[in-house]
Amino acid sequence: MELNGSSPSLTKIERNGSSAPAIIEHKAFARIGLLGNPSDVYYGRTISLNIENFWASVRLEPSSDLLIRPHPTHDLVKFASLDHLVNRLKNEGYYGGVRLLMATCKVFTNYCKEQGIHLHNSNFSLSYDTNIPRQTGLSGSSAIVCATFSCLLDFYKVRDKIAVEIRPQLILNAEKELGIVAGLQDRVAQVYGGLLYMDFNKESMEKYGHGNYTQLDTGLLPPLHLIYAENPSDSGKVHSAVRQRWLDGDTFIISSMEEVASLALQGKRALLEKDYAKLATLMNQNFDLRRQMFGDASLGALNIEMVEVARRAGAAAKFTGSGGAVVAFCPDGQSQVEVLNNACKKAGFAIEPVRVVPSLLNEIDIRN
Repeated sequence: MELNGSSPSLTKIERNGSSAPAIIEHKAFARIGLLGNPSDVYYGRTISLNIENFWASVRLEPSSDLLIRPHPTHDLVKFASLDHLVNRLKNEGYYGGVRLLMATCKVFTNYCKEQGIHLHNSNFSLSYDTNIPRQTGLSGSSAIVCATFSCLLDFYKVRDKIAVEIRPQLILNAEKELGIVAGLQDRVAQVYGGLLYMDFNKESMEKYGHGNYTQLDTGLLPPLHLIYAENPSDSGKVHSAVRQRWLDGDTFIISSMEEVASLALQGKRALLEKDYAKLATLMNQNFDLRRQMFGDASLGALNIEMVEVARRAGAAAKFTGSGGAVVAFCPDGQSQVEVLNNACKKAGFAIEPVRVVPSLLNEIDIRN
């Protein structure tokens, strides 16, 4: 089945003269936080974009029993030796994607029951694949959950019954089932696709359970580059200390996070006006503020080095998420891009041009 970034994919076949879902497959793409992160967790604002460079795909097939299929690589249970097992756990951790599929099914089912949304009794099998590098702050876990959620929407034909604004919170709820610490930004970006400005103001969040989301023309973006490490740090532990300080009313953290949120608002204006010099300044400010709040020990030396390699080449740079990858912009054009490429290769970092995904919303999502 062909998948593309412009719309969800659904294949149907004829059975006994009627059209019935046969195989449903969805992609969800890696996410880059361009400005404002991590203020989404703190009633802030962000600008994010989905990229075609990396993605997760989930495949749903009707079956007699409900079956969650382990991935042959990411859910490995057969090893060549004890050393192989230990090294695998050291590098990859204990968790693959099966837990994400199962948690999504649970949250989806519970929500539908709570809302009185009828689900038919047919069973299915779920399998997944992903090429999103682990622990790079590119939203690999939420991509698997998002793609799974889209498959369930279409299998049960309830896309029109679960509003698009609500879906990111349900996706986050599935991850929370597994102890994953995160905000709404990634899930909103992966549900909507394209380039998105998000306002998570407290009034909207408390009244409606979601923020205000505005899709922007992807053509407003200048050329961007993705830099990432082969062995990145764990992005799941970076929020903890700052979060508690914010909850405790730490004035430095509160004011700094408000300043980070304001960068997204300024960035929206800069994009609309194509003021890319301003955009570069805002990207650098975003990272500097994060560094002041979290500290070098929390960010990690490797992550900081990625940013500094880009900056030494004259590029603006910041984390795509919480560490493990960096988004860079070369305001001086192609000659500067070549300098950046050479600097990254010399430092041992991977680098590639960002390819932006268009909006993923279909007619049902927009009408709803």
